[in-house]
Amino acid sequence: MNPPSRFSPSPAAAPISHARRRSLVREFAIAAAVLASLSTQAAPPPGQLLASQCFQCHGTNGRAVGGFESINGKSADDMYKKLLEMSTRRPEGIMDVQARAYTPIQLKLIATYLASLPAQAATSVQR
Repeated sequence: MNPPSRFSPSPAAAPISHARRRSLVREFAIAAAVLASLSTQAAPPPGQLLASQCFQCHGTNGRAVGGFESINGKSADDMYKKLLEMSTRRPEGIMDVQARAYTPIQLKLIATYLASLPAQAATSVQR
C-alpha cells in the first residue's frame, strides 16, 4: 500500500461545499483577470526607450529647454539621415559619439519615434 500523498486528499477529508467552491472559482477568476490586465498593458512605442538618451539634452519629449535644438515633430527621414551620418563620420562632438552607440535600425526607430511627437507650437512672448 502506498503512503498518502500530500497532494491528494486524505480519505477522511470532507468534500468542498458548493459555497466554498463558488468562492474559490470567483477568487481564481479575479486573479486571472488581474494577471491578464498586467500582461496586456501596451508596450511603449518603438524607439521611445532608445530615444530616452536624446532627452537629456533635447528635453523631455524632444522639446528642448536650454540652448539645444528641439527635435520633436521633425521629418523622420531627415533626422535619420543626420543620425546615420553622425554615426559614421569622425567624431566632431557629443552627438557623433551618441549616434555611434546605435545600429542603423535603432537610429531609424529613434527618428521615427521623435517625428511622431507633436511639434512644439510657436509661442509669442508677452511683455
